[in-house]
Amino acid sequence: MSHPEPKLSHLYQEVILEHNRSPRNFKEIPNPTHYSHGHNALCGDDYHLYFIVDAGGVIRDVGFQGAGCAISKSSASMLTGLVKGKTVREALELKNRFVEFMTSDGLSAPQKEAVGRLALFEGVREFPVRVKCATLSWHALGDALKEGDARP
Repeated sequence: MSHPEPKLSHLYQEVILEHNRSPRNFKEIPNPTHYSHGHNALCGDDYHLYFIVDAGGVIRDVGFQGAGCAISKSSASMLTGLVKGKTVREALELKNRFVEFMTSDGLSAPQKEAVGRLALFEGVREFPVRVKCATLSWHALGDALKEGDARP
């Protein structure tokens, strides 16, 4: 008699819950070079994202503050860890890949590979109303890091 393999969804849920319990870069950054506020009126997720981008276009520091569900908070936490040290262009490319991953009808293997660890949000796709939770901070990143936009 064989034992069923543990579902990967359990691992993914653990990662999401861990980032919710101990979010990375959960801080306000005074005098950010870039800032955005993401709010989902439907569910109440509400986050402020702060970025320090140097003259060469590299994200030197990133932080977020606010409140929301486990999915939105863990997504924001992962965002901060993944974009720190990357160029604005690289961060925006990752944002575009992740939003496409979360919103496209079918997923290809290359789409999953393109988002790396963010693929753990695949299960969220089964709940369309929760997709906005996972992508909220990524849309805020896109708003904050628009090319040529350096408003505080």
